[in-house]
Amino acid sequence: MARNITPRNKDYSQWYLDIIKVAELADHAPVRGCMVIRPTGYAIWEMVQRHFDDAFKRTGHVNAYFPLLIPNSFLEKEAEHVEGFAPECAMVTHAGGEKLEEPYAVRPTSETVIGHMYSKWIQSWRDLPILINQWANVMRWEKRPRLFLRTSEFLWQEGHTAHETEEEAREETIKMLEVYREVMENFLALPVIPGEKTEGERFPGADNTYTCEAMMSDTRALQAGTSHFLGQNFARAFEIKFQSRAGGLEYVWTTSWGASTRLIGALIMTHSDDDGLVIPPRVAPTRAVILPISNDEAMLDGKILPLAKDLSERMNKAFGGLYTSIDQQFHLRPGDRFFHHLQKGVPLRLELGENEFEKNAVRAVRRDTGEKIELPLEGLEIKVQEILEDIQESLYSKALAFRKSNTREAGSYDELKEIIEKNGGFAETYFAGTRDDERRVKEETGATSRCMPLDDDSRGKCFMTGKEGRKTIFAKAY
Repeated sequence: MARNITPRNKDYSQWYLDIIKVAELADHAPVRGCMVIRPTGYAIWEMVQRHFDDAFKRTGHVNAYFPLLIPNSFLEKEAEHVEGFAPECAMVTHAGGEKLEEPYAVRPTSETVIGHMYSKWIQSWRDLPILINQWANVMRWEKRPRLFLRTSEFLWQEGHTAHETEEEAREETIKMLEVYREVMENFLALPVIPGEKTEGERFPGADNTYTCEAMMSDTRALQAGTSHFLGQNFARAFEIKFQSRAGGLEYVWTTSWGASTRLIGALIMTHSDDDGLVIPPRVAPTRAVILPISNDEAMLDGKILPLAKDLSERMNKAFGGLYTSIDQQFHLRPGDRFFHHLQKGVPLRLELGENEFEKNAVRAVRRDTGEKIELPLEGLEIKVQEILEDIQESLYSKALAFRKSNTREAGSYDELKEIIEKNGGFAETYFAGTRDDERRVKEETGATSRCMPLDDDSRGKCFMTGKEGRKTIFAKAY
């Protein structure tokens, strides 16, 4: 057992908090339910943000920024929307020493204020589509906070688009879901199931909600990102009309989609172990750390440290960025230095001691497996990249295999209950029930419907109603 980390099989919740603490990812803020994201945690978020932002721009989206404060009257224009968010809203009622004529909601999401602005910007079909994303913070007053997973304030991106036709808006909704899947799987090594939410789990005000669902290492589900087809609901509420090609006035069709800092929680719970954090190389702020080691100060300063700096420059050039670092904590014992980077999840450790210096080599240690490999200095950057790619693929494959081994079929309600209570994980079944049926399942098992997978359109007898239903995944979730 690693120092200061509770074993997963003893107390999973405490293990999760211990990982965050020893890896210095975040801390609790003075305001209950809020968090301070520490430099290491924020550096991971910047990496995640960069990959998403690049993907958004490749698909034609641009970034903008909208206000933090939203008039309460805006929320009330879309009845289902305000009903869904009312319990989570934080309201500003006083400012400048006076009571405000109208309270303002601290942004829980931005469909309403963006809808208001789109109604001013859109006049003709020539103004469409509008493809805007914003990187922002939001506030949803959380009763049971947990760092990264559920906090009252968190960081995210929210895309909001307006289209001329229903077909274009539906295509956008699925396109962005696929963008999420690609980034989550290819960069976070996070296997996800893209699917549609049931009626009871839809975003308030949406016609259809789509999701990427992931399984954590305790077999619970986590909603990693969502994409919503909003139809014309917000367009009608905010009078977002345009002159059509035929000359008449029509309402636009809109979408919204978002992913947040809860992805860092997903990363922790998918890949980490009892030794500490494990970070997939493609989102690791430091992919490889070089540790110069020698008790001979002259040898260290005159030969080993200069070589370490040269190797770091070579690898950073090969990586196309500052993705290596040099550990110069010479006041610590080598074992403590190793342990420091192990707990912080650095994918690859390169040890450069006197023996390695004489051999023109380094000793590489993989974070994911602990495997030790002697690598010659010649062509080191190529070999390091190969190992990092293997770590990336191995982490994804391991997580995918875990999910598959913890997914079971349920043909009846009793079987679903048994899976949820005894095994955990995902229960695949057929479902054609109502919101009340979903509520009953949650009350009796603690599980919720996660999604109807898009890659499996099979239908069968619903385990509750006996009607024909779609393949649906149920699980306990964060």
